[in-house]
Amino acid sequence: MTQMIDGKHVASVLRKQIKEETAQWLNQTGKTPKLSVLIVGENPASQSYVRNKEKSAREVGFTSETIKLPETTTASELLMQIERLNQDDDVHGILVQLPLPKQMDEQAVIGQIAVHKDVDGFHPEQVGALSIGLESLEPCTPAGIVQLLKYYEIEVEGKHAVVVGRSNIVGKPVANMLLKLNATVTVVHSRTKDLASFTKRADILIVAIGKPYFLTADMVKKGAVVIDVGINRTAEGKLVGDVAFETVQKKVSGITPVPGGVGPMTITMLLANTLAAFKKSLTTK
Repeated sequence: MTQMIDGKHVASVLRKQIKEETAQWLNQTGKTPKLSVLIVGENPASQSYVRNKEKSAREVGFTSETIKLPETTTASELLMQIERLNQDDDVHGILVQLPLPKQMDEQAVIGQIAVHKDVDGFHPEQVGALSIGLESLEPCTPAGIVQLLKYYEIEVEGKHAVVVGRSNIVGKPVANMLLKLNATVTVVHSRTKDLASFTKRADILIVAIGKPYFLTADMVKKGAVVIDVGINRTAEGKLVGDVAFETVQKKVSGITPVPGGVGPMTITMLLANTLAAFKKSLTTK
């Protein structure tokens, strides 16, 4: 029987815990975590993501603000906005919605965010800390994947995990997190020769390559656990993952659906990071 790895359910459990803890902190300190989100331009997908983040933050008792800047904003104007938020003690989490307009250097922008407020976990110092096993605010999607594995008690230690994709947002950080959990990790990507020879040996498969139905049943070992990070829209408007779900599901011991798998966990871990940043701010003053 294949275990459905239900991110919607796990996200609701974690958000309830975050909401309860936030209420306790409000009672003790009179303060709540504050998340500030910066969005530049009119990208419809980005606007939708930002609305969901703000709504989710408010639902767990956070203060949340969205700072909307026009497409014509210069890099220096955006950096000034970030610095203002860096200096504001009432702001605990800062997030710049990506992608940014072409006139901006994303790495320079991310690097401007104060490390202790970088709730996306993308700052070079956070990335470095994660890579050598130090405490850090971890990137939200990989952190959500690890939480799913923990919640469903999927054994990671000593298992062979194959990560399909090497992005800075998912592939690289999740590989480091799985190493930290004592998995044996292989990273494959678009330039890997005979990619299926690696995926067929995986006990745990994390698929984040951005191609609909990329992973098919013949590329999977019987009994493996498959985590599908992909979110792709078909010509008919249907949301599908990177995994050919219907056929792969019959072969594996556990699988995430799309939608409803990894997706709900990403914003949940953003909330968890914001709460962690808030708590740290109370102890470092």
